[in-house]
Amino acid sequence: MMKRKSKTPTGVKASKIIRTEESRGSLEEDEEEDLGQSFRDSHAQTTSSAGDIGVIESISLKNFMCHHLLGPFQFGPNVNFIVGNNGSGKSAILTALIVGLGGKATVTNRGASLKGFVRNGESSADVIIRLRNRGSDAYKGEVYGDCISIEQHITSDGSRTCKLKSITGHLVSNKREELTSILDHFNIQVDNPVSILNQEMSKQFLQSKNETDKYKFFMKATLLEQMKRDYIHIKQTKAATSDQVEKQEEALKSLRQEYLQKKEKYESLSSLEEMKKTLEDLQHKMAWCLVSEKEYQVQQLNEQIEQEEGKDNYEEKLSRCQCRVTQAEQRYQEVQRRLEKAKEQEKSLRQESCRLTAELKKKSDIKKDQEVAVCCAEKKLEQLEKDRSLLQERIQKLRNSGHKNYESELLKRQRKISAMKEDLEKHKAEGRALNQQIQDQQKALFSLREESDKLRLEEKNIQVVIEAKQKRRNQLMASRSNRIKRFGDRMPDLLESIDKTHGQGRFLKKPVGPIGACVTLKDPSLAVAVESCLRSFMKTFCCDNYRDEKVLQGLMSQYFPVGGRPQIIVCPFSDRVYDVRGRGVCHPEFPSVLDCLVIPSPVVANCLIDMRGIETVLVIKDNEKARHVMQRGRPPKNCREAFTGEGDQVYTNRYYSAESSRSLYLGGDLEADIRLVESELENATAQLARFQLHSSSVMRAIQQKENDLQGVVLRLKKNQAAVNQLKTRIVDLENTEDTQKDDISTLEEEAREVEEKMESEERSVREAREELEESARQAEDLKRRCHDVLEQLEQLAGEEGLVKKEQEELVKAETESNRLTDELRCLERLQQEHQENIQAMRNELAFKEEEAQEYVAKAQRICPERQQVNRSAKSIDMEITRLRHRISAQESSQGTQEQITREYKEALENYRSKTSQVRDLRKFVSRLDYIINDRQARYKILRRSLSVRCKLYFNNFLTELNCCGSMMFDHNNETLSISVKPPGSEDDDVNDVRSLSGGERSFSTVCFILSLWEITESPFRCLDEFDVYMDMRNRRVSMDLLLSLSERQHQRQFLFITPQSTSTLPKSDRVRILTLADPERGLSQDQDNEEEE
Repeated sequence: MMKRKSKTPTGVKASKIIRTEESRGSLEEDEEEDLGQSFRDSHAQTTSSAGDIGVIESISLKNFMCHHLLGPFQFGPNVNFIVGNNGSGKSAILTALIVGLGGKATVTNRGASLKGFVRNGESSADVIIRLRNRGSDAYKGEVYGDCISIEQHITSDGSRTCKLKSITGHLVSNKREELTSILDHFNIQVDNPVSILNQEMSKQFLQSKNETDKYKFFMKATLLEQMKRDYIHIKQTKAATSDQVEKQEEALKSLRQEYLQKKEKYESLSSLEEMKKTLEDLQHKMAWCLVSEKEYQVQQLNEQIEQEEGKDNYEEKLSRCQCRVTQAEQRYQEVQRRLEKAKEQEKSLRQESCRLTAELKKKSDIKKDQEVAVCCAEKKLEQLEKDRSLLQERIQKLRNSGHKNYESELLKRQRKISAMKEDLEKHKAEGRALNQQIQDQQKALFSLREESDKLRLEEKNIQVVIEAKQKRRNQLMASRSNRIKRFGDRMPDLLESIDKTHGQGRFLKKPVGPIGACVTLKDPSLAVAVESCLRSFMKTFCCDNYRDEKVLQGLMSQYFPVGGRPQIIVCPFSDRVYDVRGRGVCHPEFPSVLDCLVIPSPVVANCLIDMRGIETVLVIKDNEKARHVMQRGRPPKNCREAFTGEGDQVYTNRYYSAESSRSLYLGGDLEADIRLVESELENATAQLARFQLHSSSVMRAIQQKENDLQGVVLRLKKNQAAVNQLKTRIVDLENTEDTQKDDISTLEEEAREVEEKMESEERSVREAREELEESARQAEDLKRRCHDVLEQLEQLAGEEGLVKKEQEELVKAETESNRLTDELRCLERLQQEHQENIQAMRNELAFKEEEAQEYVAKAQRICPERQQVNRSAKSIDMEITRLRHRISAQESSQGTQEQITREYKEALENYRSKTSQVRDLRKFVSRLDYIINDRQARYKILRRSLSVRCKLYFNNFLTELNCCGSMMFDHNNETLSISVKPPGSEDDDVNDVRSLSGGERSFSTVCFILSLWEITESPFRCLDEFDVYMDMRNRRVSMDLLLSLSERQHQRQFLFITPQSTSTLPKSDRVRILTLADPERGLSQDQDNEEEE
């Protein structure tokens, strides 16, 4: 962000100007009163002149965003309202203003790149802005004239060019620096939200409940944040300067050395022999000094090697890690083996099931074919038996009637045929009667079986009810000593496990629950109603975050099966219960569910308010009154639904009966509940006995009916056999030829053949029946085996949780094995690097020892006696070099005494000059430290002054609107808290803006923005849809505030963008309303989204 310079407009008191240089002293508590009086004076003051510089005269857009051409729009010098429907281009004007004044694309909150602002299908976009440039403070008035035209050309690849033109259209400059200078001169801050507050920034500010964000907003708006960053930059620059001073001091040491050399050369014009002797002595010292340094290096290497060898040995770590890797791999292999075994078993069982099913189907088909074959063989045998009987009868007749004449035989045959036909009709009638009887008995049997099925179903349901009642009775009896057992037998164990886990520090915040155990009733008679409302939340737990929720899920899996675990709700924990006075139902006669409960925990109360809305649910004992209140007229304010004393749920247009008329969790009289459950259990048991007795009688009736039906069927078969026999005999008698005389021998031969066929067929029938029985036995065996396989598969399916657990253990084992393998590789690498480092140091030690021995040998050749030297080799070498130069100079007679004296004086003057410069720099740095500390103290005074003034302006705006509130700055923690009491509120306490509605927060935001406008300087201010979340009253009040401020600040320009109607605005020459045309038909929905997002 660039620094902007502040100018004092005509008629504005000095108290409204941000001062940095002239502020003196500390602001005491009584300054708030002085500033308040100054504020009231300036607040009542008006000015008569409009702004001369920086005011936006017009703006025009071409191919910008989704608009082909907008403008030019002529703006007034004071108040301008930009009005239009969605998609008309309101926000495009604000975005073009930011881009046209050099702002980045990210500042607009409309895109990350400038190329996104070029209209689809176009190669470039243009934005032209005209700024007023009049009066004595005009920027280069002789060059630009009374107006500066800024033209931005944006191409589709994201590049842009800027042209700055004079009032005559002459191009003055196309440099970015010139635009920056113009903005600095006009004090225009494009990225300051107080100057230009777009819709997205407004939404973020409204939705943000973070007090730190509000404080950052204040710091950025007042340029205190920029000042703070400048001071930090100055400190960094000072530190860099100090580093440069230190470098100069290092250079000064070299100058001093040079100066000392010149001085020695000047002062010491001693004899050459003395210098040579000194040189020789220095050379001896130099030789043994090098030996000492090499020996010291060897000693240091030895110490380093000992330190490296004494460090943690990686062998033991490698051994332990290898052992853990082996164990992890074994565990992984074991888990994988068990899992593969389970999968193989399941696969084998499924294959066996498919094979048995196919084989069973095949056997069933064979059995059916065999049954058909048996039936055909039996019928054939029966027919053969009939043929044999007929043959025997004919033979007997022939033997008995061999001497009768033809007429008597014919007459006898006719009489026999007539008698047989009469018997045939009787048997047919009897058959029809038997068929009807069979149908009647089958219907009766079907009805009895239906009744039996119903009785079995009812019996099963009653058994389920009895089991539930017994479980409930056991829970209630167990809750005599522990109330938590009402919520499940394993609930106390879960709570104990939660306490233990919390003690171990695995929870960030301890979960709360079950909710039913955390609430109590004020009136026990309302237990059914309240419990019906909270039915799904009675066993619910609350967690502060998803990490705790994951830990709690793991604990629940130890005590509850999948599908039967209590619900978990994740919501941030708070120490205060929500303020629901503005949104809760308030009825003079009936309480809400929230009023009926005593909830010690704010977490539980807030959870039920968020998830169930208990503040909006009424409790009405009488059903008729509940219907009357909710359905016969307008329901109470903020009331969504109601519950009756019997647990029925009542809405404005529907009514639901309760599933249960008894309280399971919130009932106060435990013994009464136990007695009631025992009574219900006795009734259910008696009812089960009655059903069982009835079922037994029905089963006996079914057995009797089946026996009767079997007898009737047998009679029908006999009747059919008699009918068939009669028909055959009649046909045989009718077909007998008068002239034919049967040969008895032939008939006897045929009878023998029939008997042989019968014997053969009987054998076939026996064999078929044996095969049928074998097939039936095999089919039954296959059914049993298939049933066993299916039971095993069902058992495996029931053990799905174990398989999943095995899979989880497999994943955990694999993860642990991979982690330990990586750790083992890391340890192996570290050990290798450690060994290589030690080996390298040993090699270097051997080299240094050899080098030291060579240095000792050389030193002994130069000076056999070892000398103790306390100087460094570098200093000795420098002195030797200096002596050699002196000796060489004197030996070669280079330079005269005058030359040596002149060089000494020049070195002395140079050394003193550099010393003086370094000393002055040190003083400057010290003075800069004092100035920085003083500026920081003044910065704190300015910060406090601006915060006090902002607070006073904020309170004054609220006071004018019969509201009250407070604004608390915490500069240490960098937070800003705003509390507001809306008009008409009954409480005297002010509310934090986080508890206000969206419109009230928008209203308080407007007051805050206006307060910042009072303490900051800018030629124009822009607000985008500031009233979007306000109701009509807050919108009207905010509009009056803005117009009032604009009346006092005639020298400022205001741009207000709103989609609302401006028909209520007062008529004034200072107010200009720009109404944008509706978007063209046919534009895509994307256009509207792009404009109004």
